[in-house]
Amino acid sequence: MGDVLRVSERTALGMHAMVLLSEANGALSSGTMAERLRASQAHLSKVLERLASAGLVESRRGAGGGYRLAKPAGKIVLLDVYEALEGSPRRDGCLFASPVCDGGGCILGDRIERARRDVQKALATTTLAQAVARQRRS
Repeated sequence: MGDVLRVSERTALGMHAMVLLSEANGALSSGTMAERLRASQAHLSKVLERLASAGLVESRRGAGGGYRLAKPAGKIVLLDVYEALEGSPRRDGCLFASPVCDGGGCILGDRIERARRDVQKALATTTLAQAVARQRRS
């Protein structure tokens, strides 16, 4: 189970790969993406396999092959990518892997849960196309 307040290297790599694919004219090889992202091709290939299993990317072998988005960038929300790589987000407010309390006496009160909900809502309502457009403006 993932925690939207913590993003693993795998998820960061997957999000960036999805951006590259959304900007590509045609398919990109895992080697090309790994080079652009300065990442291990083996690690990226595993990430791309998970994204393919989730129906977010598709791959083709041979000349002109590689990876491409399985559906338009406007139809993919960032939470889809997150869940494909991390699983369903946690629903409790505790930052500890094994919660110590029931949350009622938490020293941070409900701030962590509010932050988690805000991040999850942002991921659920932001499409890949919107994220790419925002990146281009900045």
